[in-house]
Amino acid sequence: MVFDLNTIWFMLVGVLLTGYAILDGFDLGVGALHLFTKQDVERRLFINTIGPVWDGNEVWLVTGGGALFAAFPEVYATAFSGFYMAMILLLFALIFRAVAIEFRSKQPMHWWRQMWDVSFGVSSIVSSLLIGVALGNIALGIPLAGDHEFAGSFFGLLNPYALLVGITTVALFMMHGAIYLVLKTEGDLHNNLRRWVNNAIIFFIICYAATTAATLLYVPHMVETIKQVPWLFILPLLNALAIANIPREIHHGHDMRAFLSSCASIAALLTLFGIGMYPDLIFSSPNPANSLTIYNAASSAKTLEIMLIIAAMGVPLVLAYTASIYWIFRGKVKLDSSSY
Repeated sequence: MVFDLNTIWFMLVGVLLTGYAILDGFDLGVGALHLFTKQDVERRLFINTIGPVWDGNEVWLVTGGGALFAAFPEVYATAFSGFYMAMILLLFALIFRAVAIEFRSKQPMHWWRQMWDVSFGVSSIVSSLLIGVALGNIALGIPLAGDHEFAGSFFGLLNPYALLVGITTVALFMMHGAIYLVLKTEGDLHNNLRRWVNNAIIFFIICYAATTAATLLYVPHMVETIKQVPWLFILPLLNALAIANIPREIHHGHDMRAFLSSCASIAALLTLFGIGMYPDLIFSSPNPANSLTIYNAASSAKTLEIMLIIAAMGVPLVLAYTASIYWIFRGKVKLDSSSY
């Protein structure tokens, strides 16, 4: 790995998207778990745990997309044209999730709230699934022509491996969301959610084991770098330890430590994904020579240099904003007249 401007931007885009996965991941996880509870008060508590922060969390997705467009415009163009239908579905899912959060408690009628509850839950699951399917296809490889144009079809993206990664992403976000709910709730709901965390962990571990086995068998290029650099084996080890630490911290009542362990597991997984992809950004299958890399898809060196200066000023502001919001809305959630 050469630490030139292209590699730095590869890492920066990865950091921004990892921030999105960690922050909006628990939002989506809360939404996926929303329909598992039947009481109206509990569903309101679920929404209020993420109500003050969900829109700020999505800033990381917008920032990551903007960074990708600025640094690697050809990747942006190919991804958005090749995954056009999937992107539209993701956009609609995110829109309906946002509308459900805002509209759900505007009327007291049961049918009204049930409609938006279903919208919130389904859109959260669909969003998580589509994000995972996109990652699965990028890892597995998609057909690219010599001019780097997508040469496949929408239904070709719904292959077994990509769907498996999508289901694993749903399981990961459900685990992450369950831990966040434990952190933000109290009383009987809090105690019930502790059991939910263990079930979510089991679901995730089963999916993760299946995805790992499928990757080793059918996507061997994703592990080539780790084979060549043995000390990188510490990353899957740290990931396993982070996941194993979650039920331990939950058992001892250390909710924040459990949540930080969940954050660490997501960061480790996406770091492994980035290491497996480098230097490719979109792997071309069956013609690897047509792949988009950090070099053939990058903006000019001058553009990367100027954008890096702007990023050095902008990213700290995003971090400061995020930290301040979480500090202001820290503590357990309680329902009052201003609640959703």
